Amino acid sequence: GRAGMSVSSGSASTQNGKSSGSGELAAALVRLNKALDALESAVDARLDREVVLGDAEAEVQRIGADRARLAESLDTSEARAKRLENTNREVSRRLVDAMEAIRSVLDRKAGMEHG
Repeated sequence: GRAGMSVSSGSASTQNGKSSGSGELAAALVRLNKALDALESAVDARLDREVVLGDAEAEVQRIGADRARLAESLDTSEARAKRLENTNREVSRRLVDAMEAIRSVLDRKAGMEHG
């Protein structure tokens, strides 16, 4: 901050009998000090907000990276599920073919025993 940097009016001398002029100067210096304090507070608040915004921006970037990683993982899992589904369908088809072949053999054998 401005620690110890207040503007001073010096001595309020009554040079040439004009004490009202030095009073106005002192009042102006008080207003100037108040304005500088307000400006310092505003700058500090702005810097604090920028730190918070910087932290939030970093968090958004981390979330974006996580989202990309999760999307890639999901795509991989979906592709694997599709492969498993296709494999399952092929196994089922082969089982049906095998059962039909066995039934055909059994039917022929039963036909030979009765005929």
